[in-house]
Amino acid sequence: MKKENIVLIGMPGVGKSTIGVVLAKVLGYEFIDADLLIQKAEGKLLREIIEEKGTDGFIEVENRVNSQIRTTHSVISTGGSVVYGKEAMEHLGSIGTIVYLKQNLKPLERRLRNIKGRGVVLKPGQTLAGLYKERVVLYEKYADIIVDEYKLNVEQTLDAVLQALKEKNGTEMAGDE
Repeated sequence: MKKENIVLIGMPGVGKSTIGVVLAKVLGYEFIDADLLIQKAEGKLLREIIEEKGTDGFIEVENRVNSQIRTTHSVISTGGSVVYGKEAMEHLGSIGTIVYLKQNLKPLERRLRNIKGRGVVLKPGQTLAGLYKERVVLYEKYADIIVDEYKLNVEQTLDAVLQALKEKNGTEMAGDE
């Protein structure tokens, strides 16, 4: 399968879903929210799955669901913990260009006041700073493109993603005027 999709990865609160929806509209692509696929597959909210199965159990479910995504011409917004699933990341990398939406820790701390209610995978006693440090390495490992959105608004981030995709793919993308 060709890389006909765009896969957004990054910390919770970076705007993967927000950017993903707009990006899909601009490109004329479908939009897929992997967290919603997980909730549909399990018939539960993310936080309920984490409460029932624990973090490791949730990561197994997330890995399985993301490994089974079959689509073309789609923007796929993943959950922040998708990078813990090797099979999922290998699969997503085989079907799409992986774009890491990078954000500094301080803005994320402001955005993620209710981290547990969002269904974020945290180990017991783990802080947001600890989670950030642990995941950044993985996001950078899997990313085909890194877009630093520090001090950018949604429109500027979208423009940066489109420009990076254009440079990476060397072709005109839909939505360019």
